Amino acid sequence: MRESASTSLQLAGSILIAHPSLLDPNFHKSVILLADHSATAGGFGLIVNRPTGKVVGDLLKESELGHLARVPVLAGGPVQTDQLMLVAFRWHPQSRRLECRHHISLEEAEKLTTAQHHTVRGFIGYSGWSTGQLEAELAQRSWLVSKADQAELLETERSPRIWRELTSTFGPWFKLVAEAPDDPSAN
Repeated sequence: MRESASTSLQLAGSILIAHPSLLDPNFHKSVILLADHSATAGGFGLIVNRPTGKVVGDLLKESELGHLARVPVLAGGPVQTDQLMLVAFRWHPQSRRLECRHHISLEEAEKLTTAQHHTVRGFIGYSGWSTGQLEAELAQRSWLVSKADQAELLETERSPRIWRELTSTFGPWFKLVAEAPDDPSAN
């Protein structure tokens, strides 16, 4: 279900889809799961469509990781890009809600790699907004907002297509722009 920027700003758990006109290289064609948000504290999110090609085991070579060693690592945003953060997502099939627990320990992440309805990912960096910043960006129409209603959002294989797929749901103009090549001369 799509929401406009003018809807209620209870955004935690929503998906922010970069508007096609958002050219900032940090967020161009990004899809962000907004994990935390409040009008007084700002927001915290993770870009879910920028895989790094690495797994946790590539970055934590000295640790015994078990299943966690094969967990994909994504570029979560431009803040604190020198730190690895482990995140557990839990899909609630009954309520069709995606829960995000970030900054979890290695032990907890390893345990959750095999838990039902859970997906564990590593992130280098995150996306953050200070008080009022995200609301201002929404007013400028920098972001399209959607309910996080797809567990498939976290499928690494889907990453290259997810921005185009989600943007296309906002109407014919968005579909046309989303399908256009980055460089029209290469068409």
